[in-house]
Amino acid sequence: MAGDWARYWRADNVPVEASHESYSFGVTETGAQAFTCRHGRHVSASGMVMAFNPDDPHDGHAAGEGGFTYRMVHIWPEFFASLTGVTGIPLPLFRSPVIEDPAAAAAVRRLHLALTGQATELERYERLAGTARLLVRHAPGPVRGGRPDDPADDDPPGGPPDRRVAARMRELIHHAGADLTADDLAVAAGCSRFAAYRAFSRAYGLAPSDYQRQLRVRAARRLLSAGVSPALRPAGPE
Repeated sequence: MAGDWARYWRADNVPVEASHESYSFGVTETGAQAFTCRHGRHVSASGMVMAFNPDDPHDGHAAGEGGFTYRMVHIWPEFFASLTGVTGIPLPLFRSPVIEDPAAAAAVRRLHLALTGQATELERYERLAGTARLLVRHAPGPVRGGRPDDPADDDPPGGPPDRRVAARMRELIHHAGADLTADDLAVAAGCSRFAAYRAFSRAYGLAPSDYQRQLRVRAARRLLSAGVSPALRPAGPE
């Protein structure tokens, strides 16, 4: 059997850090990992999510002879607090360190790939926000709407999103370059990064980075129609 190995990345300008003071979320990709946490023994098989609260002591080893592989991200507690838009409330705590949720597992994997691949800063933030919203539903605690799985949690205070705010963001996307960030959109919207991301997504049905990608595809089609030869670029991770 091959020896142990690990790869570590640190993503700049994203509230993700490899520290046990942070939340830790891992998705098991192959095999199964056994570990002890919160006075119990747990097993995370392929497709499951490991969820560790800040300062959760835990170990980890292969549950069988075949070994295991997994992807892990560490998210600052302050980021989860920013999702509620409310100050002074306790942070969410995950009751179980193992979550069986295919959507959350896929989101953690896509987030890891975005952080370690060629994604833009805006795409990384959106992956992070979307993943956190899926995960926090498994953490009982006071969030907007009264409980983590309350549909009202998706509604901004004061009713439906302000389309004028979303329109300002849309105009900025049309004139900005590829280095557009979540902070740029927040300034244009006059609100937090997450509130801006949510307002645009609800108004137009897709994330700002997806809209930006559509604009690039349309521009590329126009160039191809005009006879411009396509430029080749190395393929990024899937």
